[in-house]
Amino acid sequence: MVTNTGPGRRAAEVLVLGMGPSGRALLSRLTARGVDAVGVDPAPGRPWTATYALWSYEVPAWLPPGVVAGTDRIRAFARTEHALADPYVVLDPARLHGVLAVSEDRLVTGRVAEVVDAHTVRLADGRALAADVVVDARGSRLSPAKAQQTAVGVVLPRDRTGEIAGSWFMDWRPDNGAPTDAAPSFLYVVPVAADRVLVEETCLVGRPPLGYRELRARLQTRLRNRGVRLRGDEQEEHVRFAVEPEHDAATRGGGPRRTASPLLIGARGGIMHPATGYSVAPSLRLADDLAVLLAAGAPADAAGLLRNRRRRLVRLLRTAGLTTLLRLPPDGVPAFFEAFFRLPPERQRAYLTGHEQPAGVAAAMAQLAGTLDPRLTALAVGSTLTSLTRPVGRAARADRPDDTA
Repeated sequence: MVTNTGPGRRAAEVLVLGMGPSGRALLSRLTARGVDAVGVDPAPGRPWTATYALWSYEVPAWLPPGVVAGTDRIRAFARTEHALADPYVVLDPARLHGVLAVSEDRLVTGRVAEVVDAHTVRLADGRALAADVVVDARGSRLSPAKAQQTAVGVVLPRDRTGEIAGSWFMDWRPDNGAPTDAAPSFLYVVPVAADRVLVEETCLVGRPPLGYRELRARLQTRLRNRGVRLRGDEQEEHVRFAVEPEHDAATRGGGPRRTASPLLIGARGGIMHPATGYSVAPSLRLADDLAVLLAAGAPADAAGLLRNRRRRLVRLLRTAGLTTLLRLPPDGVPAFFEAFFRLPPERQRAYLTGHEQPAGVAAAMAQLAGTLDPRLTALAVGSTLTSLTRPVGRAARADRPDDTA
């Protein structure tokens, strides 16, 4: 424990920066194990409104079933329709927030101005906080230099979904009014309650991404074409986040003994899948593993878990996938996903969720490249070579902090 010295200074065993799902999950698991842990966020009690989803096999055993808003078999449409093998689980954000219980005395309201070192953080109001271990879960900052995912959606009663039947992971059909030579977007449809459905137009990734105005217009056109008329009073969801991590998280190597810098988790630590934007499931699954190690006084082992060679190799390979998506011509995107959804389920799982399976990810990418049109295969192979011969990620230019700790 770091000695508490100086006015406004608080000492703890573990200091967690950022109270999004990744940070709050870790703080909750730490305090449940009796660790003296404190969370820092500008608005630590702020409710969550985003839609969080994961595959059924990713749900942590410690997460109670009451946090599930809906589970459904899900389909995809690229050039043809595909039934995906695994059930898709959507979490209720309010219930998830409540389940990750954190008492008020474990929270500090404030914005981080500087992470001084691996043990000390300075807040914007001048307070200094100290801990044996600092864990940074503040997310990846938005920047024009970073690829981003954007989306606009509305929540509809099930009886007002017109010709939209069931749940859709990706629906790339060209009925959203976008020109054929424009950046494409897809429809995402999932249950958010027994009687309500989220219908969302999504730009999977762009640098820059499609803006809200364009996505809203495409969504309205698509819904009209499928027999859905909006009334104007629907609950609307907006999504915008960087799919690339902070530069130091992306390029940092390190082994189990490297603990001279804070532990980076969640999107900030490169946990997010750069080609899909998914990060909540692996962050929840990691939270308990990290809590066990930190409760045992083994921060070096926690660092090794986050930065091991397998994870770094997977990140390199998935960065190649991101590069491919950014380089695809508009008509190549549905073709790419047609080939992806034709892969065997085990290959799809490895690429989407195998965070420590570099061989499985590489095999999925190789099989995918082998079935693409030669033009797209050349592009995918070139992207892979580019990613493997330079550090993962890129230095962020004109970074601006987002609304996290």
